[in-house]
Amino acid sequence: MPEIQHKFDDSYFVGNNFKKAQHPDRDHVPAYQTNHLTGLPAMPDRLEQLHIWICKSLGMNDYKLQPASGDASFRRYFRLQFGIQSFIVMDVPPDRESCEPFIDIANRLLATGVHVPEILEVDTANGFILLSDLGSCLYLAGLNDENADTLYDDALAALLTIQQRADITNMPLYSDSLLQSEMNLFTDWLLGRHLKIHLNDDQRHTLNNVFDMLKENALTQPQVFVHRDYHSRNLMVCEEHNPGILDFQDAVIGPVTYDLVSLLKDCYIKWPPDKVNAWALDFYYQLDKSEFDESRFLRWFDLMGVQRHLKASGIFARLYHRDNKNGYLKDIPRTLSYITDLQADYPELGFLIALLNNDVIPALEGASQECAP
Repeated sequence: MPEIQHKFDDSYFVGNNFKKAQHPDRDHVPAYQTNHLTGLPAMPDRLEQLHIWICKSLGMNDYKLQPASGDASFRRYFRLQFGIQSFIVMDVPPDRESCEPFIDIANRLLATGVHVPEILEVDTANGFILLSDLGSCLYLAGLNDENADTLYDDALAALLTIQQRADITNMPLYSDSLLQSEMNLFTDWLLGRHLKIHLNDDQRHTLNNVFDMLKENALTQPQVFVHRDYHSRNLMVCEEHNPGILDFQDAVIGPVTYDLVSLLKDCYIKWPPDKVNAWALDFYYQLDKSEFDESRFLRWFDLMGVQRHLKASGIFARLYHRDNKNGYLKDIPRTLSYITDLQADYPELGFLIALLNNDVIPALEGASQECAP
């Protein structure tokens, strides 16, 4: 069995069911009731804006709105039920981020034929998007030993389609500076802020040499469309045209192995290394391999994972300290274990792996007790 995170609990999102007039009237916005889950006398301003948009712009007065999923960003997702129809509402606070990148990337992916939500209505000024509903079963919840090969085969086929067909014109680059800033999340947020581990000048210099090697590994790979979060919490199990693909708005042009490592060395579920390598090679054999061989591809894959897992561990610490979201702290040990697993094969990672084994992992064990609710 894989090592797997507990099923994601999104109950901290507020769900609201409103009783309204039976017939849509775009000029009338029905009053809303007290939220019986929280006892609040009224909705927060953001939910009130959403309520008005659904009633006046979409013409849906008799509807139900429930949380659809959680997100590590400022975005929220709700399932909107109107009669027998079900939709997803994406809430993107415009003072926090723009919904334009989501719209742009959605259109690029739809053009490839992969299964992403269809954009039905948009209010860019207020940051609301009405989407088709791809269901409620995440890969994370649906994966097991019996179906893993089938579900990963589907995900790998979709990834190959994206890399081969997606229009990458004028998309941002996964640049040296972006790769570096992501790894700085590890030193700034996980080491410094969360664990109070401060490196001396020699240690920082040595670690920066490792970072430089990881950046070179990424930048020398073939550059393709990169989703950036192609993993089990952003893939939906669908009866037809599996998988459904979500959360793609941060896409860039980047390394051919990045999304592959996001999927197969997932921060939320871990499979045995032999299965991971077998799936990775299944993908490799479908690529144009004229410029690289199997061993070079696997090295790209492994070292790309190191860069991503440094980034992810830092993000998880930042979510706790900056955003008061502690649910991701338990994923840090699994995330870093992918790096320490490489100890025997990559001596150039020796300093980083020693730092993790001798300082970071023991400190995490102590910090987990302090952060426990």
